[in-house]
Amino acid sequence: MISVFQLERIDYATGLALQEKLVDLRKQGHIGDVLLLLEHPPVITLGRNAKSANVIAPAEMLAAREVETFPCNRGGDVTFHGPGQLVGYPIFDLRGFPAEGGHLKTLGAVGYVRQLEEVLIRTCADFRIPTGRVAGLTGAWTVPGAESQSAPPLPFPLLQGQGGNLQAKIAAIGVHISRGVTSHGFALNVNTDLSYFDLLVPCGISDKPVTSMQKELGHAIAIEQVAHSVARNFGQVFQSQILWLESLDALLEPKVGVPARPPAELRELHGQDETRWA
Repeated sequence: MISVFQLERIDYATGLALQEKLVDLRKQGHIGDVLLLLEHPPVITLGRNAKSANVIAPAEMLAAREVETFPCNRGGDVTFHGPGQLVGYPIFDLRGFPAEGGHLKTLGAVGYVRQLEEVLIRTCADFRIPTGRVAGLTGAWTVPGAESQSAPPLPFPLLQGQGGNLQAKIAAIGVHISRGVTSHGFALNVNTDLSYFDLLVPCGISDKPVTSMQKELGHAIAIEQVAHSVARNFGQVFQSQILWLESLDALLEPKVGVPARPPAELRELHGQDETRWA
């Protein structure tokens, strides 16, 4: 089961401290898997592989725009978090998830990142924004030349950037895994002010633009709608029950959720052998 809790906007340091507490509880088996959904005030985070030169704005400009910088232990380079961006922090024990194609192996780091990408791709598809993967990079990227009002069916293709078209990054991923338990996660640009990305070289990638759901659709979207889509797609991709929490205290209480997949007999009765739902 994946418990989902959507917080108010919180500063990055508070979010980091909360993750560390939940990771410790998950390692001890005191809580189950949990997905935090939230927004941050403007902040540039520096991952383990970050190059300081990729923060291109001078300190006085960052101060003028009230953007803090914060080092962290996730993978990747520099990235931006801010209002209008849906940030997700899954605190999962990967030993509870089977690897793709078999039930004897557990999900590894690469497979986990691919599944996060799949969640984001499916979420964008829910809003008719076609996205896919770019070879050698992480995250979700818009499909060049595709119409947002007629998104192609899943799965979307692996994008190669041929013909001079540039994919735009709509969601970034950076994770940390300790003793099989994950932290950090993804950032999906919903109604994000994209001018903030002019302050840095996002993820160290200088030759591809950044976009948002608002820019692709031409109008703003309620971030709560996107949060519910993300949670639903986590249930489908990770084949887990989803339970929305009203408070973090509820993590320690007994839970009853909705199965991510109907029983085999029910699927057979309705001819739905491949149905997955959450």
